[in-house]
Amino acid sequence: MPTPVPVDTSWLDRDLSLLAFNARVLQWAKKTDVPLLERLRYLTIVSSNLDEFFEVRAALYTSLAKPKADLSAIDAKAQESLSGVAHMLVEQQYALYNDVLIPAFAKEGVRIVSHSERTLAQRRWVKSLFEREVRPLLLPVGLDPSHPFPQVANKSLNFIVRLSGRDAFGRENEIAIVKVPRSLPRFIRMPEKLSGKRTLFVSISSVIRSHLEDLFPGRTVGDFSQFRVTRHSDLSVDEEDVKNLRTALRQGLVHRNYGQAVRLEVSAGCPEVLSDLLLRQFELPTSALYRVHGPVNLVRLNQLIDLVDQPKWLWPRYEASFPHQLAPNTPIFEQLQKGDVLIHQPYESFDGVLAFLREAVMDPDVLAIKQTIYRTGSDSVLMELLRQAVQRGKEVTVVVELKARFDEEANINWAEKLEYIGAQVVYGIVGLKTHAKMLLVSRREGRDIRRYAHLSTGNYNPKTARLYTDLSYLTANPSLTADMETVFGLLANQSRIPKLNKLILAPFHLQRSLIERVDKVAKAAASGVAGRIILKMNSLTDEKLMEALVRAGQAGVEVDLIVRGACMLPAQRAGFSDNIRVRSIIGRFLEHSRVFYFQSGTNESLYLSSADWMNRNMLRRVELAWPVEDAALRQRIIHECLTLYLADAVDAWTMGADGHYTQLQTGRGRVAGKPKAALGAQDKLMAIYSSKP
Repeated sequence: MPTPVPVDTSWLDRDLSLLAFNARVLQWAKKTDVPLLERLRYLTIVSSNLDEFFEVRAALYTSLAKPKADLSAIDAKAQESLSGVAHMLVEQQYALYNDVLIPAFAKEGVRIVSHSERTLAQRRWVKSLFEREVRPLLLPVGLDPSHPFPQVANKSLNFIVRLSGRDAFGRENEIAIVKVPRSLPRFIRMPEKLSGKRTLFVSISSVIRSHLEDLFPGRTVGDFSQFRVTRHSDLSVDEEDVKNLRTALRQGLVHRNYGQAVRLEVSAGCPEVLSDLLLRQFELPTSALYRVHGPVNLVRLNQLIDLVDQPKWLWPRYEASFPHQLAPNTPIFEQLQKGDVLIHQPYESFDGVLAFLREAVMDPDVLAIKQTIYRTGSDSVLMELLRQAVQRGKEVTVVVELKARFDEEANINWAEKLEYIGAQVVYGIVGLKTHAKMLLVSRREGRDIRRYAHLSTGNYNPKTARLYTDLSYLTANPSLTADMETVFGLLANQSRIPKLNKLILAPFHLQRSLIERVDKVAKAAASGVAGRIILKMNSLTDEKLMEALVRAGQAGVEVDLIVRGACMLPAQRAGFSDNIRVRSIIGRFLEHSRVFYFQSGTNESLYLSSADWMNRNMLRRVELAWPVEDAALRQRIIHECLTLYLADAVDAWTMGADGHYTQLQTGRGRVAGKPKAALGAQDKLMAIYSSKP
């Protein structure tokens, strides 16, 4: 191989890349050819993503808690850049909400009516609503030495109020806080007799704002503002220093809502005297202050999607087909004896995975079921099936990842329920998250015990399986299933590092194995053999893997990266990454599948995985990758997950050498000169699977 150009250590910034991804999602809220309520949904998705960004990532920027003078020049510059981009993104959200979406809804007769716009009859109704359902739940707190600033929960809605006059004891305590309970709906629909043929709503913040005077009899309300505080919410537990991880995490959940403040949102008109007071209270710099022209929590606008009840303003309903490789009236175990089965979600239904587990639960010859659980949700058919398996006398082992971010409580609850009825519940390996998705069934067949398995790029969550693109893989391959048995043993008893036949396991082998495969293609390319690498994943931030890809590109390998979110590897930078192209697909569904393709001449290999190419996935998680050796299934994956996505000229964004993305629109409007809208990869896949018998 030729000596590679020295690797550029100035990778793109991960957090700016994450914010750029959210800017791409926001573009869907701007599209006029997207149904109106779906545009609102994309707006709320961006807000939800930003909430999580601040809850998890912003605390890493110590400038949120320290004066800039205490930071290095690099830290200060990074914080300033991050803050600027975040503020700009929030401004774009509210501009879209106020200038585009609100008028579009008003044109259709759907409005959120402010106090100044309400008729006398509507004000009477709001007054009655306030007295009957809102006021009994409010307890304003006037601040004084015996009433300090109350605890404000993460992302809760609150009011700060400035009062004049004296209280009942003759004192001039002028600041009060009103906490709005989460139990109150954020939007209430007006009765038909008050709205006529229109669909009218009032927001809970408007209801309270218009009756603040009623909460402070004898006082005069002056300045006031809504506010919301976002807090650092990533649970941190010293696993080496606790006797019971589940108990420690449950205790940690109690305190999560009151972690370090990282962002303060106030109404645009909030006087500086009040915003400054809040900044001091939460020990935040001015860069953490966000003045917003509208509700301080856009996420809660998703309630309107159900309240409006207009199917014509939603995507046409897509009915996922039952997996076409599975014959409905033939036992799945029998079908797997003939070959592996691929399920492409959400185009094919997750019901195929549930059918596999249900058959295992009901089959009297099945002796044992082992499964990993990362995110399954609080109401899961799959977990109920596992409970039935225990009740039917099968040996059930469940590896529950208690530290799945923001799913900790649901997972703890499931762990306790399963333990209570007799399932064996383990929590993986201390210091590592178990992110691998696998389900293993052991079945007696004559004198033998045969294993059947499911592997997946995504979670065992029936709800997200309708919204995320993922690949499920059913197999009875003895080498794969034996490897899975070994991995389950590792998770249960933490024995020596396993030797595996087909599976590649993180944190032990995956990073090194992927680098070896990239380098192998690079070596062949350097000797004149055409090389190609195509990778599809959610994030690319691992430096060693990026260095390997740069070496491959410099050796002549054509590298195509389909990365949905954060990507720190710059594309087509002269003299550095000329042969590397990066694109991101944003569509109706959330891209989530991980596919790794390597080709040298006529030799090709393809792997599916639970892992993104991030340092945490490679070294701090239990992750799996497995080869797809069936030629027909491999070609199907190449076509559906790689070729169609590389050809997408509708929903694709391509990265430039400076790290900025440009949306492709070459296919929008006409196809082959015909006045017909072009289709992106997701639309083509929906059409393909809708037409399958």
